[in-house]
Amino acid sequence: MDFAVMSDEEPRYLGLAPYLYYTDATEAVEWLTRVFGFQEKVRYVDAAGDVFQATVLVGDSEIHLTAVGSEYWEAKGVDGPVGQLNVVYVDDVDGQFDRVCAAVGDTVEVSRPQDQPYGARLFTVQDIGGNSWTFWQQVSDAVDLPTGWQEIRAGDRAAP
Repeated sequence: MDFAVMSDEEPRYLGLAPYLYYTDATEAVEWLTRVFGFQEKVRYVDAAGDVFQATVLVGDSEIHLTAVGSEYWEAKGVDGPVGQLNVVYVDDVDGQFDRVCAAVGDTVEVSRPQDQPYGARLFTVQDIGGNSWTFWQQVSDAVDLPTGWQEIRAGDRAAP
């Protein structure tokens, strides 16, 4: 057998795409495109026309999602997905906030945009699958950390 040989070279990453679980992937695709304005790239449907896997686009990034039932989680010994936090970078966080609020009305809690001490303005909303989405606009390179905190960039660290 021929196996790839490990090298001392750094890995060459080509990207990163979240893979999210939903009870109803059809509903999730429709919700993500309607509420957030994501673009549907592809959906794979079963004989009944229900989405079992799909990909949506967020700018140049892809998010993959799939439908899984309770039997999937039972086989793993858990009650269900725990959700995750997804950060989406935008150029107008207040505009995105207005769009999301208009789309969900009073049915979903949406945090108000807030300026952060690390130069970001952001808000967070939870989707129908329990995943949290933070929309993030970098508004400044200035960082205003609390007393005693410090910023250490990778190039500033001492070698081990």
